Amino acid sequence: MHPRYFEELEKYEKLINLKNEKADEYNGIFTRYKNPVLTAAHTPLFWRYDLDEKANPFFMERLGINTVFNAGAIKLNGKYVLMARVEGSDRKSFFAVAESDSPTEGFRFRSHPVILPDIDENETNMYDMRLTSHEDGYIYGVFCSECRDKVVNGNVTATAYAGIVRTKDLENWERLPNLVTLRSAQQRNVVLHPEFVKGKYAFYTRPMDDFIEAGSGAGIGFGVCDDIMHPVIDEEIIINQRRFHTINEMKNGAGATPIKTDKCWLHIAHGVRNTAAGLRYVIYAFATDLNNPSKPVAAPGGYLIAPEGIERVGDVSNVVFTNGAICDDDGKLYIYYASSDTRMHVAETTVDRILDYVFNTPADPYRSGDCVRQRDELITKNLKILSELENK
Repeated sequence: MHPRYFEELEKYEKLINLKNEKADEYNGIFTRYKNPVLTAAHTPLFWRYDLDEKANPFFMERLGINTVFNAGAIKLNGKYVLMARVEGSDRKSFFAVAESDSPTEGFRFRSHPVILPDIDENETNMYDMRLTSHEDGYIYGVFCSECRDKVVNGNVTATAYAGIVRTKDLENWERLPNLVTLRSAQQRNVVLHPEFVKGKYAFYTRPMDDFIEAGSGAGIGFGVCDDIMHPVIDEEIIINQRRFHTINEMKNGAGATPIKTDKCWLHIAHGVRNTAAGLRYVIYAFATDLNNPSKPVAAPGGYLIAPEGIERVGDVSNVVFTNGAICDDDGKLYIYYASSDTRMHVAETTVDRILDYVFNTPADPYRSGDCVRQRDELITKNLKILSELENK
């Protein structure tokens, strides 16, 4: 064994065992943790280096890892489990399971990445898996399956499909047919609802006109299919719209699998707007009816989480994105989110806090004049409270 291996292994173990501390910032809604929970450096050395000293005398990385991000999340057998998107130096993504006894630190990858059944020779890339523990007894993974399509004016175009797999242990995977939505040619950010809806499998979709642009796709959709083995959605209804001059003006999409509460289905999604510096991704929340998950019941204005500090920097800057959250039995809620397509973070809150936020934060009135009047009403109310306090 090359002696440098042991030096790198010591650094690796120090990283894995690093204690994570809560950040000092306060907004009453959630708490960030200072350190990322997963990075490229968290991937095992034997994924990146050939440990055969004869074959690798200079102990070079043979298969480098670029980034680790956009992880689905689930709690399984008492462990916090992240299904991470791992991108190699070759730009190709694959899935890998990292798990820990703690929700905020100590995540360690399983020895091998996930190898899914190969059903399409045109499938070039796969990423951003959402994990849903469904009432039918399976754990489903829904992800973006990127396929090369055709050559147009010398350029290769691509098609985004919603791939579906299922498992019971995150070890053995069954590949199901891709989701078909009859009114949408392409799909990204598709999430399976965790319960049957009137005996049918329900999906949250994001209709797309082409590989990149949502185009006429009006927002986050909802549709049902009779048979998960033949997943075809005839009709998508929009349950959370894109709107002009908002945090989701350009695109929006479902994030984590919806969380069932006593009051509603809680949704944690992402929105995209355009800026002079490029696209800006943020995370926001909304709620749908407990008995009818296609019916919106609350939508606070603005974002829940936006990129701050080092989160702004990375492969695709000024981005936060979530496709996984875990709700513990004690009501604590852990939102796992990526920053700038580079690393994974965690934010901690409680279901009660998020429900208060979702139902009691004012909705977006959509016009600057109305927004400033909304804020001025809050200021006037608070100044009255402060004045009464001073006069006591």
